[in-house]
Amino acid sequence: MKDYRIKPERLLLELEELGKIGRGPGGGLDRTAFTPAELAAREWLKERLRAIGLDIRVDAAANIWGTLAGTEPELPAIAMGSHLDTVPSGGRYDGALGVLTALEVVRTLAEQGVPVRHPLQVVSFSAEEPNPFGLSTFGSRAAAGKLKPEDLAGASDGNGLTLGEALRRSGGDLARLTEAVLAPGTLSAYLEVHIEQGLRLLRRDIPVGIVTAVTGIYREEVAVYGEANHAGTTLMEDRRDALAAAAELMLALETACRSHPAAETVGTVGMIANSPNAANIVPGRVVFHLEIRGKTRAEIQEVLDDWKNQASHIVQRRHCKLGRRLLLDQHPVPLDRELTGCLLDAADGLGIRSFLLGSMAGHDAAHMAAVTRSGMLFVPSLGGKSHCPEEQSRDGDIVQAANVLLRGVLALDRELDRQAGTGTG
Repeated sequence: MKDYRIKPERLLLELEELGKIGRGPGGGLDRTAFTPAELAAREWLKERLRAIGLDIRVDAAANIWGTLAGTEPELPAIAMGSHLDTVPSGGRYDGALGVLTALEVVRTLAEQGVPVRHPLQVVSFSAEEPNPFGLSTFGSRAAAGKLKPEDLAGASDGNGLTLGEALRRSGGDLARLTEAVLAPGTLSAYLEVHIEQGLRLLRRDIPVGIVTAVTGIYREEVAVYGEANHAGTTLMEDRRDALAAAAELMLALETACRSHPAAETVGTVGMIANSPNAANIVPGRVVFHLEIRGKTRAEIQEVLDDWKNQASHIVQRRHCKLGRRLLLDQHPVPLDRELTGCLLDAADGLGIRSFLLGSMAGHDAAHMAAVTRSGMLFVPSLGGKSHCPEEQSRDGDIVQAANVLLRGVLALDRELDRQAGTGTG
C-alpha cells in the first residue's frame, strides 16, 4: 500500500477556524445544537465539502452527508465523522475533531486521485450533545431508527422554539424523520475519531487509542425517607436523618467502584435534593441520582449488587426507608472486531503506538453500531479535560490519528465487500 498522508497544516488550521465559530468571551464555545452559531458551523462545513466536489445531502434529521463516489458505486459506503455541536462553554475538539479528520481523509484521497471501491462519506450528526430540546445523540439515533416523529412532536427548547422549526432551519423535517433511517446495507462501516476525554492515553504517552466498546450507563433516582424533626431538641439516638443516610449511601457507591477490579467501571452521584433543607430541621427526605458506567453489563451489575448490599444495611441501621426509580439502563456497545483489528494494523504499519481501551462516554458510534460495523479512534486529552474551554489535544497526536484513519479506510476499502454489491463483507 502506498504511504498516503494527510496535510497536517490544513487540518490544524481548520480546527482553529471552526473553533472561532461560537466562541464566547471566556474562550469556550457556545455552539449548542440548532443555535445560530451551530447553523454557521454547518454552513462552514458544507462550503468545504463543496470545494472538494462531494455530493452533499442533508437528511430529515438535519444530518449532513458528503459523498465521494467510488469506482464500484453499488457497494455500501464507508462513512466517517462525528458532530459539530458543543455543550455550553465547551471546547473546540469534542465532535469537531471527528468531522474534520474525516474531511481531511476524503480530501486527501480526492486531491491525489486515489481510486476507492466504496463511496466514502463525511457525516456530521445533529445534536450529539445534551441540549435544550432534551435530545442528545439525536442525529445518530434517528439514522439508526431509534426515534419516532410522534414521540418528538411536543419537543421545544423552553423558549418557544419547537424541534420541528429548529430542524426546518437546519435543513431537516420532523414530519419526514423516518426518511433519515439508514436502510440495511446502506453502509459498510462507520469510523469516528474523538478526543479521549480522560487521562489513560496521556499517562501512557500513547498517541492513538483504539476503542473496543462504548460504555454502558445505568442511572436511577434514589429517595431516602427519614423523619424531619427539630434540630435542637431531637437527641442523636432519636434521629432518622435522611441526609446522613444518603451521605453514607453515596460513599458506599464510591467504595463499590473503587473496590471493583475494572478501572473503567465508575460511579457518580450527580444530583442531590435535600428536604426540608433548613438549618434547624433534621432532613426528612433526600433524593439523588446514582449513575454507574462500565464497558460490560456484568461489571455494571457487580457494582450495583455491591451497592445494594451496603445500602440495605445502611438504611436498616439508620431506621430510614429507601425508594428507587430506574431512569436509564443503556447497555454497553461492543465495537466491531474487524474494524478494531484493521485500525491496529494501520497504526502498526505507520509505526504509531496504540492502545486498546473502552470509551467511558457515549458517542454516535454506539448508535451506528446498530446499523453497520462501527469503530473509533481516540486522541489523548491534555489534563483529561473536556466539555470546558481548556479542552486541548496535541497537534502531533491529532495528525497521527488522522493518518491511522486514512490508512485504515484504504485497507477497509480494499478488504470489505469483496463480492461487489453484496454488502455482506
